[in-house]
Amino acid sequence: MRRGATEDLVAKLVDYEHSDLPERTKAALRFADRLTAERPRIDPDFYDELKRVLTDAELLDLGMTVLFFSGWQRFNEAFGIVPDRWTEGGPLPFGPIEAS
Repeated sequence: MRRGATEDLVAKLVDYEHSDLPERTKAALRFADRLTAERPRIDPDFYDELKRVLTDAELLDLGMTVLFFSGWQRFNEAFGIVPDRWTEGGPLPFGPIEAS
């Protein structure tokens, strides 16, 4: 997958399980969902499923990245940090994602 996100790709993320995304991408998204769940758990069956399409190094890299950004978001939420140009109920401080 090339770098960057298009509107089409973002739309597929809403229901990625039923999208035409590659199985490897869906597995990575499942992994991210499990890691960021209220009670994260990677059971042996799910780990075996992940290992069919991702290496241990890829799982570690993806897991660390997901948890860093998830943790950063939780930190922002805990302290009520929002973008400088945004107020509750106002438009988002950035425009739509455009294809490159």
